Amino acid sequence: MIVITGAEGFIGSCLVAKLNQLNYNDLILVDDFDTCPNRNLNLIGKKFTAKIERKNFFEWLKTNANQVQFVFHIGARTDTTETNEAIFKALNYDFSIALWNICANEGIPLVYASSAATYGEGENGYDDDESKLDLLQPLNPYGKSKNDFDKWAVKQEKQPYFWAGLKFFNVFGPNEYHKGRMASVIFHSFHQIKEIGKVKLFKSHKAEYANGEQMRDFIYVKDLCDVCVFLLENRKKSGIYNLGTGQARTWNDLVNAIFKAMDLPSNIGYIDIPEDIRGKYQYFTEANMDKLRNIGYNKEFTNVENAVNDYVNNYLKNNKYE
Repeated sequence: MIVITGAEGFIGSCLVAKLNQLNYNDLILVDDFDTCPNRNLNLIGKKFTAKIERKNFFEWLKTNANQVQFVFHIGARTDTTETNEAIFKALNYDFSIALWNICANEGIPLVYASSAATYGEGENGYDDDESKLDLLQPLNPYGKSKNDFDKWAVKQEKQPYFWAGLKFFNVFGPNEYHKGRMASVIFHSFHQIKEIGKVKLFKSHKAEYANGEQMRDFIYVKDLCDVCVFLLENRKKSGIYNLGTGQARTWNDLVNAIFKAMDLPSNIGYIDIPEDIRGKYQYFTEANMDKLRNIGYNKEFTNVENAVNDYVNNYLKNNKYE
């Protein structure tokens, strides 16, 4: 029996699909079900044993812990524009601590979602070195909540016998239809092109970056799920791990790949970064992936062009779900 929190969301539902493809069907799905319009469509056709509401989850887990073989803790409040730190403390920090403690007490391995937002502007690099966690300066309450839990986790004497915190970089792919403003640039750009034939990207407000040449480490959600399965099946060394591709690409690269996937000429314009996020905007992220490679993960990550082509032509064009 495998537990997935945040199972109705973007990454969680793709992970359910991946596990089903590998004949892992004894799944317990945890979420606040039916609170987000159309998010339930992410689970249509999926195989699982039960859905458990988040508010009832710990009671269920304490009763059924002896049947649980693994926990993927993907659920979190991920809105980077949210400023209420109490929300993040309750959902991203306190909830994660409670889950960790049960897993540690019951001998259940745990993989949880951290975030590249913990790195802030990257002034201390993008190395998943646990000794540097106290140096990191996230730019928003979301990133702070993730870093706070990472720091708490590595200091615990009592730990799950295997655990991994995965610092997700810029994830995109199918099943993000419900995410609104927080959906990926690929999702929004595809619809902009359909509506107006043009994509609007953020201008650069730093002299060292030209417009659209800000760089991010974009990772396809299918690759992310492959890493999760690797950790399920290869429980080698507990710790914090980056989960990007290790190769930063520009926003211009990304959008040009979308136009190519749609068989259209590129047409990009640039707009000011909104004031509410301008001071919290990351201009460069690139995961150092040596640590994951060193425990045996050797599968290549999908490059931007191929990932975008798959997402656009096999999902977005037909509103298809993974």
